[in-house]
Amino acid sequence: MAEKLKIISLGGLNEIGKNLTVYEYGGDIILVDVGMGFPDDDMYGIDVVIPDFTYLLQNRDRIRAIFITHGHEDHIGAIPYLMRDIQAPIYATRMSAGLIRLKLEEHHLADKVKLVTCEAGETVRAGKFSVEFIHINHSIADAVAFAIRCPVGVCVHTGDFKIDPTPIQGGMADLTRLGELGREGVLALLADSTNVERPGFTKSERSVGASFEALFRGCDQRIIVTTFASNIDRIQQIINVAAKYGRKVAVTGRSMENAMRVSTELGYMQVPAGTVVDVAQIKTMPKNKVCIITTGSQGETMSALTRMAFNTHRQVDIQPGDRVIISASAIPGNENSIGNVINELYRRDAEVVNERELPLHVSGHACQEELKIVHALVKPKFFIPVHGEQRMLKTHAKLARDMGMDPRNIVISDVGKVIELTPKSVKLNGTVPSGKVFVDGYGVGDVGAVVLRDRQHLAQDGMIVVVVSMSGEDGQVISGPDIITRGFVYVKESEALMDELKQVAVDALERCSDRHARDWSTIKSEIKGSLSNFLYKKTKRNPMILPVIMEV
Repeated sequence: MAEKLKIISLGGLNEIGKNLTVYEYGGDIILVDVGMGFPDDDMYGIDVVIPDFTYLLQNRDRIRAIFITHGHEDHIGAIPYLMRDIQAPIYATRMSAGLIRLKLEEHHLADKVKLVTCEAGETVRAGKFSVEFIHINHSIADAVAFAIRCPVGVCVHTGDFKIDPTPIQGGMADLTRLGELGREGVLALLADSTNVERPGFTKSERSVGASFEALFRGCDQRIIVTTFASNIDRIQQIINVAAKYGRKVAVTGRSMENAMRVSTELGYMQVPAGTVVDVAQIKTMPKNKVCIITTGSQGETMSALTRMAFNTHRQVDIQPGDRVIISASAIPGNENSIGNVINELYRRDAEVVNERELPLHVSGHACQEELKIVHALVKPKFFIPVHGEQRMLKTHAKLARDMGMDPRNIVISDVGKVIELTPKSVKLNGTVPSGKVFVDGYGVGDVGAVVLRDRQHLAQDGMIVVVVSMSGEDGQVISGPDIITRGFVYVKESEALMDELKQVAVDALERCSDRHARDWSTIKSEIKGSLSNFLYKKTKRNPMILPVIMEV
């Protein structure tokens, strides 16, 4: 029986982020992207979310290579966590490779990982697969799509893309090559669904330049611009217009500094001589000669813009009249954080300009008409929408049906599901281990659902600790019970309630004194149950209750 091509998403479906796609054929596996996701509001203490690598670790000897479409965190952020346990070369374009190298250095893995730089147009063999790099446009330099070949057929994996006829650099997406592949015959198309709900075309990155021009021209105040650190073309436009109007540029924010260093070293950014200065120098300069480019467009707690707004930045204080330009749109879920920062900027009498007033941001993802162009060029036999939430995947499937594709040839998958392809068929068949792994500080995966549930409980209802000292010989109470609360009520204002709680605990101990004199677990359970019932009737709250018995 002929081998089947298996395609498994371990992230990036029914979610935005942690993109990771597995291609498997005849004992060989290749991976496309190894991204991370960002925690939801209820994931207390979690820094990042990465895919569950269980299936990859079980099959580590079969992984031939990892291919990266572009250098955004949701496509490269989990690489260091995977490469601790897997030996496989990583193939990426120059900009992506530069950003990956930084990550590997941070995790002390740079010497252990083979990182190979490729150019658009190159083809790499990896076991029974060959992967062709195809130039496309996105909001970061050097983004590529892949044509993935194996004996079953050719799959086109677009990665994140849009069609930009007037990009800042790199030229328009290679639609010619996509059309050639379509004429040769494409088995399956896996395409970006992020902006499928938006009609029309995504605007060109160059259109943002005119807005910067208008905001810099004639401004006699200090200008502060925040944008995504990875959007090198946007930063280049800001530097160009600042230089044109005689302003020095200072950069603040670690990710912004890293991205600028990599892109400048690789030649993706040209900075006019003498334009960039150290942020420490700006205090001595006239306001109309300063432009600060900063991280923090999403209101991140520790970002440079947030620290400026709340007056905790070491070198930059927001001053009355500062023109703060927010050149980014809110990632869903970040609206409140951004709103808090903007309110604080207004409180300090800054002038805030965002995309409501001027076109200061364009998406890096294709809208409906661009997606239709790619579908029409590639002419796939089967279609698998990827990179999006459920509504986006369903809308993208409808777009394909509207263009004449047989509904039976469209597969909407989910994380962990196995898609099996032959030259004549496509179907879902089985699952592999999958899910979310939480990274908290140095801990990877040691915070699970139970710990998160406890953190949510503590955050919502607080905690009560009941401490009792008891005799190890006859179970008599020697001291206590003492009541300690955190996040429940302020003790001094609720002394009457504390006295009642203490009495409830005493009554529970008395009930246990004869029957369970030294059965500590039963005594703890009795205290916990009695307090919980009393508190719910009295306050309608359910704090976490921790009885502590000290045996003397």
